[in-house]
Amino acid sequence: MPMAILIHGGELIVKGNKKYMHTLQDVQQEIDHLVKEEWHSHYWAPLSSLARLTEEVGELAREINHLYGEKPKKATEAEGSISKELGDILYIVASLANSLDIDLDTAFNEVMQKYRIRDAKRWQSQETTVPINE
Repeated sequence: MPMAILIHGGELIVKGNKKYMHTLQDVQQEIDHLVKEEWHSHYWAPLSSLARLTEEVGELAREINHLYGEKPKKATEAEGSISKELGDILYIVASLANSLDIDLDTAFNEVMQKYRIRDAKRWQSQETTVPINE
């Protein structure tokens, strides 16, 4: 049975096999607690975080290529996971946002509003009806 994970003010995130949804703010707070309180460390400089993010995106690309592309893994290569690579990317993005004091919930809401306005009609069906002359 997994141990309960408590962060900032005792907010219950995982207890037993029951999982609760994380907001992006929850993710950022949990990473901030890990870095500052558990590791007694600090965030990397933004350029170093960007390099690390690029590395993780490359690892994701490699896994996707192995599963869906033209390049299968060698028999000697360890099994990878797209899910784990996406998790690594989320961790780095949240760490970078924390280091720059960016609230990812706000950033996400702003970008969704942008897409809703900009692309409101872009992805609608392109089917047209042609009137039949009778």
